[in-house]
Amino acid sequence: MGKGANRGEGATECEAPMPTFSWEEIQKHNLPTDKWLVVDRKVYNITKWSRRHPGGHRVIGHYAGEDATDAFRAFHRDFDFVRKFMKPLLVGELAPEEPSQDRGKNSQIIEDFRALRKTAEAMNLFKSNHLFFLLLLAHIIVMESIAWFTIFYFGNGWIPTIITSFVLATSQVQAGWLQHDYGHLSVYKKSTWNHVVHKFIIGHVKGASANWWNHRHFQHHAKPNIFQKDPDVNMLHVFVLGEWQPVEYGKKKLKYLPYNHQHEYFFLVGPPLLIPLYFQYQIIMSMIVHKHWVDLAWAISYYARFFVTYIPFYGVLGAILFLNFIRFLESHWFVWVTQMNHIVMDIDREPYRDWFSTQLAATCNVEQSFFNDWFSGHLNFQIEHHLFPTMPRHNFHKVAPLVRSLCAKHGIPYQEKPLLRALQDIIRSLKKSGELWLDAYLHK
Repeated sequence: MGKGANRGEGATECEAPMPTFSWEEIQKHNLPTDKWLVVDRKVYNITKWSRRHPGGHRVIGHYAGEDATDAFRAFHRDFDFVRKFMKPLLVGELAPEEPSQDRGKNSQIIEDFRALRKTAEAMNLFKSNHLFFLLLLAHIIVMESIAWFTIFYFGNGWIPTIITSFVLATSQVQAGWLQHDYGHLSVYKKSTWNHVVHKFIIGHVKGASANWWNHRHFQHHAKPNIFQKDPDVNMLHVFVLGEWQPVEYGKKKLKYLPYNHQHEYFFLVGPPLLIPLYFQYQIIMSMIVHKHWVDLAWAISYYARFFVTYIPFYGVLGAILFLNFIRFLESHWFVWVTQMNHIVMDIDREPYRDWFSTQLAATCNVEQSFFNDWFSGHLNFQIEHHLFPTMPRHNFHKVAPLVRSLCAKHGIPYQEKPLLRALQDIIRSLKKSGELWLDAYLHK
């Protein structure tokens, strides 16, 4: 048991002697009302402060009772700046006899991954090419301009409207990939500038909320494909994923939908409805309920710009239908790209793996090409992106050989597929999970 365990928040690093704790005691502090975590062998009480965490209280809370060192390094660019906020939360440190890793995690993998990260830093792979991102923004603006000019010059007939819809859907998808870069702080050295541009792109260019995205997406990165921690695998009983969940549903005789046919109704429910229906509802409710008025103002500016531009051609109702058709097209693109790297991988309860093994188990890559890079916003390098969320995407291909080498050293699978096979694997995975559900439902 640790000594000085009754010290609360407000303890500072300069006080001595520093209380020490065992992993057994630290792991008890993993409740919603009592959360501790460890970074670089220092123990922090984040119970109250987690509500003020810029990335959301859930993402930091997912590491309660655990070592969060590699997650801390992955999500933050300016470590010294962040540590200023951590000093008042310090309550002690690991006892000298305790290992740096909790729950028997492989210390050699952790050590090798940290060495890999230092190599990447020495290679300046966390330094961004600002021209690269400026050109990405420029090509989005060009597409928006082409869309307006097409309707202005050719009129609002069916053919110009369909062409314009595809152009605008493409610009929206590419804006989605671009806001993702700024949201991960991977463009500018200063976090503030990333946040400002992120709000502009996701708000004014896409009509969504930066806070909503941060709180949802960082949870996914912190604990990918882990039930009750990764919101991306919370399918609201519409789908069953992986191998554990379908069997559990089957044994409990849960049949909200005929899951043995989920690989078929996926085409009717997943791609067409995620952005126009589910995400749109979530975004609006999040901004209002949590009073994110700045995000709401940016989103309103998007809608004002869109309707001022297209109501003269389509009228109010026509412009609304036009917008939803664009989002319908965008949603297909978004769902297929984001699911080809994750839904086909391990999806389970919390396994308490190290950072490197966690990301490799939950992600796979798609082969590199100019088209694949552009089409997926470089998320065809999903493994590298998950290992190094703040790394600019144009450097993923440079760090990939180092990651492959580390995987080979420790016998960890590094999966990379052709694009078409990766898309097909989504359906294969859903079919396999549906069959597991049916078997458990009928026989267990």
